Amino acid sequence: MRGKQLRKLEAELWRAADQLRANSKLTATEYSMPVLGLIFLRHAYNRFQKVKVEVEKDLPVHPQRGRQAVTKQDFEERNAMFLPYKAQFDYLVSLPESVDVGEAIDNAMKLIEDEYDNLKGVLPKNYTIFSKELLRELLRIFNKEVLRQAEGDLFGKIYEYFLNKFAMTGAQEGGEFFTPMSLVQTIVNVIEPNHGIVFDPACGSAGMFVQTGYFIENEGLKPAEKVTFYGQEKAELNTKLAKMNLAVHGLEGNIQEGNTFYE
Repeated sequence: MRGKQLRKLEAELWRAADQLRANSKLTATEYSMPVLGLIFLRHAYNRFQKVKVEVEKDLPVHPQRGRQAVTKQDFEERNAMFLPYKAQFDYLVSLPESVDVGEAIDNAMKLIEDEYDNLKGVLPKNYTIFSKELLRELLRIFNKEVLRQAEGDLFGKIYEYFLNKFAMTGAQEGGEFFTPMSLVQTIVNVIEPNHGIVFDPACGSAGMFVQTGYFIENEGLKPAEKVTFYGQEKAELNTKLAKMNLAVHGLEGNIQEGNTFYE
């Protein structure tokens, strides 16, 4: 997808999601994590589907038992998350009206956390406080055909776009400010972090790490083989956002919550 098309899609998704927020009377802070959580689920499911097709093509087929089942390891070897059935986006979208969709999304997040220790306690699990109508509409918004067919890092860019929009509309409360993405990109291009340890003592939502990942990939290399990410962030919400941001970009890092001046 070209830059102009991506910007148009991002704006359309934001307008739709922000209109729902306005109608729900929720603040940007209350709304941000649940929406980013759904973007996370949509992206993880797209990667899951793509890798599943790739893996199954190479699996042996037994005359009686049929095709060998895919495993969690198959997905992790291809930089994708393994998703239990009830954590898959299509399952959530197809739930009947009688089912409590908020409870189902909360359960999906718990199932993913059970599979991945680095996401324990990170994913949002308060969807039951939202109306069923609001949640179903959000699921519909992120189930557009263009998003179902999206490849590459489209969802990573959409996640960053929403993250920055939420920051501008509400996350700067309490004196917190996110570094503009253009400035982060400039810093990365200047220091060229293509090997060793990359440390950010006030990592916010992990934008520096994500841009470093892009920089290394543009050189035809794999970030996991070239750098190790370490970050610290004093705010609990931002620490969770950073871990989700790394995960949605297929990156790994050690992100700790704490005040860098004292800890």
